[in-house]
Amino acid sequence: AGEQESPPGSRFVCTSLPLDAAGAGCPLPPVPMQGGALPPEEELKATVLQLRETVLQQKETIGNQREAIRELTGKLSRCEGADGKSAAGAWKNEVGKGKDTMGDLPRDPAQVIDQLSRTMQTLKDRLESLEHQLRANVSYAALPSDLREMLQRRLGDLERQLLSKVAELEDEKSLLHNETSAHRQKTESALNALLERVSELEKGNSAFKSPDEFKVSLPLRTNYLYGKIKKTLPELYAFTVCLWLRSSASPGIGTPFSYAVPGQANEIVLIEWGNNPIELLINDKVAQLPLFISDGKWHHICITWTTRDGMWEAFQDGEKLGTGENLAPWHPIKPGGVLILGQEQDTVGGRFDATQAFVGEMSQFNIWDRVLKAEDIMNIANCSINMPGNIIPWVDNNVDVFGGATKWPVETCEERLLDL
Repeated sequence: AGEQESPPGSRFVCTSLPLDAAGAGCPLPPVPMQGGALPPEEELKATVLQLRETVLQQKETIGNQREAIRELTGKLSRCEGADGKSAAGAWKNEVGKGKDTMGDLPRDPAQVIDQLSRTMQTLKDRLESLEHQLRANVSYAALPSDLREMLQRRLGDLERQLLSKVAELEDEKSLLHNETSAHRQKTESALNALLERVSELEKGNSAFKSPDEFKVSLPLRTNYLYGKIKKTLPELYAFTVCLWLRSSASPGIGTPFSYAVPGQANEIVLIEWGNNPIELLINDKVAQLPLFISDGKWHHICITWTTRDGMWEAFQDGEKLGTGENLAPWHPIKPGGVLILGQEQDTVGGRFDATQAFVGEMSQFNIWDRVLKAEDIMNIANCSINMPGNIIPWVDNNVDVFGGATKWPVETCEERLLDL
């Protein structure tokens, strides 16, 4: 092989050498066996190509390595122009600490290959380190930023949906409030009435075993003995009045009860006066009832009425004895009046007439705002059920007595039945 001295900075020359010149000064690297590993030069070439491609992608980070790689690539390219039969070449390059030319290469080709291998391994290690940094940067910097943007968008969508749902619920709440206002008022009114009833029953000022186990005694025909119901009536379009009474007065038992309102003293009156039959007055209109109760025995009396056609019914001891119509038809019972036991009112709450006074005893005076069924009236009369009036119940603290009228414990319902 021929050598030619070159001044510093001149280009490298690679010359192909025949196999028989191996001992003349340029040692050859070992020829790889067929089927074995690639020659070191081929492996080096493949590695450098990979490095070049990767370094180009990361030029900002490994720019300080670009010149060295390009120089090494140029040297290999020039050497690859030699005869392909021999993979050995000559370099004029700076490897390690000094300059090696074709005449200055180490005698031992294994040292050259070892140096190149160490250099390439160093470059590969640095490249792997850069790749790790790149993956770390992508994983923990770029992706979280994208993820935060995506989460913010998603949270914004959810917030808008939540606000929309809240607005819908508020609208539904307002609509429900408006629709149920009337129903709520009715419910509250019913609850208040029930609470009043419960309070009346719970009060412990009654002198009797049970608040309803008493009777009012009116022993004399005067104009000053009477009982008064503390509660008044609401406007009524129908009613049922039931009571137990016992009287032997003659002529006529008088007035068991009367209800007067301003402008109409005879809004509701039950009266047996003189030799007349017992009568029911509504708005000063009269219906005669086929009742017979002046025998001095306990009797259960019920009267029903409805403004529709002025229909009325009369029951004695659970049995319907009479019915009729056209008694103050389409006239509602006026509210706010005074309900008196034992006297007939000529003015609201007063001007009693002794000849119309009730003489005897009464108990279980109850009023409902509807027409009770015949079977309910029968069950009350035969003591099967105890059904207080929903408008006027018979309770001790709802009845006051005046003028010598008295309250006494009443016989049991069964005892009253035996008296019939």
